[in-house]
Amino acid sequence: MRTNIDIDDRLMQQAMRCSRSRTKRAAVEAGLRLLIQTRGQTSIRRLRGKVRWDGNLNKSRLGRLSE
Repeated sequence: MRTNIDIDDRLMQQAMRCSRSRTKRAAVEAGLRLLIQTRGQTSIRRLRGKVRWDGNLNKSRLGRLSE
């Protein structure tokens, strides 16, 4: 989708440097991906202590190692 937005030049340069992006588009996409990822993590963290799980965590972890 083509979108035209006005972004502060210094902010864009910093974003490109931090994300090691070669293009403005890549920097914006990296920023959007990071925003979505962190918001998703926040949603998951809110579930801490609210989800009941029955099982043996140590046994479950060992099962993954033997695969």
